[in-house]
Amino acid sequence: MLRLLLELLPSLVVGFWIGRRQPLIGQRIAAPLVRFGVPISVMGLLLKGGLSLQMLEAAGLAVAAIGLMQTLIWSAPLLQKPLHHRSNKLGCCVGNTAYVGIPVALALLPAEALPISIGYDLGATLLTWSIGPLLLAQPGEHNNRPLHDLVNSLSSSPAMKGLLGALVVVATPWASEVASMLWLPSRIVIVLALTVVGMRLGSVWSEGSDQQPPTSTGITTATLIKLVGFPMVMFVLTSALNLKPVMVQALTLQAAAPTAISILLIAEAVRHDQSVAASLVLRTTILAAVSTPIWGWILTNLV
Repeated sequence: MLRLLLELLPSLVVGFWIGRRQPLIGQRIAAPLVRFGVPISVMGLLLKGGLSLQMLEAAGLAVAAIGLMQTLIWSAPLLQKPLHHRSNKLGCCVGNTAYVGIPVALALLPAEALPISIGYDLGATLLTWSIGPLLLAQPGEHNNRPLHDLVNSLSSSPAMKGLLGALVVVATPWASEVASMLWLPSRIVIVLALTVVGMRLGSVWSEGSDQQPPTSTGITTATLIKLVGFPMVMFVLTSALNLKPVMVQALTLQAAAPTAISILLIAEAVRHDQSVAASLVLRTTILAAVSTPIWGWILTNLV
C-alpha cells in the first residue's frame, strides 16, 4: 500500500501546484484526455488481460451492482438531501479500480483474481463513461430526449471506443504486440488523470474554502457509502449468487476502491460539480489507504 501512495502522491502534488497557479488549466487538459486518453487506456487494459468468459461475467456483475446502487440512491428519499450533488451520487458507486483496485488485488489475492478484477474495471468503466455525462450534466439539459441522449452518449463513449478498438485488434495477428505497445501509454493516461485531479484540488484551494461547508455532509455520506456500504452490498450480492470464493474476494475488493478519477474528469468535461467531485476523490483516496487493506484482510481470512 505504501508503494501505491508513493505512485499517487507525486502526480497529485505536481497537479496541485499547477492548479494553484493556473486554475483553469485542468478543464483544458481534461477534454483531450477524455477524448483520446481513455480509449487508449481501456484498449491497453483489455488487451493485457485478454477477453475471457470470466472477465465478461465480472463486467456484467459490476454493471448490475452499480446499476442497483444508483437506482437506490437516486430514488431513496432519505438520500436526496445528503447526496444533493450529482457527483456524490455517482461517485459513491464508481471506484478507482484501474490504479488502486487492480494493484491491491494483485498484492492481496491469488493470481486468478486478476482477470476478474480487470473485468470489473471494464464493466464499471463502460457504464461510467456511457451514462456518467448524462447523470452529471446540469439538470434540464437532457430532459427533452433522454433516449436520444443515451444513444449518443453510448456511441461517443471513450470507453466504448476503447472496447471496439480492442475487439478489432484481437482479431488481428498482432494483438500481443499492440497490447505491449499500449500498456505504457495506458499508464501515462492514468498519471495524467491523477495530475488533473491535483490541478482541480489546487484550483479549489486557490479559490478559498467558501464553497466547501455546504457539501461536507454530502461528501461524508458518499464516502461512507463508497468505502463501506457499496463493498458490503457487493459482498452480499456475490455471496447470495454462490460464486467462487476468489470471485467474491475480487469483486468485493474492487467495490471497496476509492472514488474513480473519471468522476472528476466527467465533471470537468460537463463543467458541473467539479469542486465536489475533486473533494470526494481526494477524501476517499486518503481514507482508502486504511479501509482497503482492512477489506483485503477480511476477505482473505473470512471467505
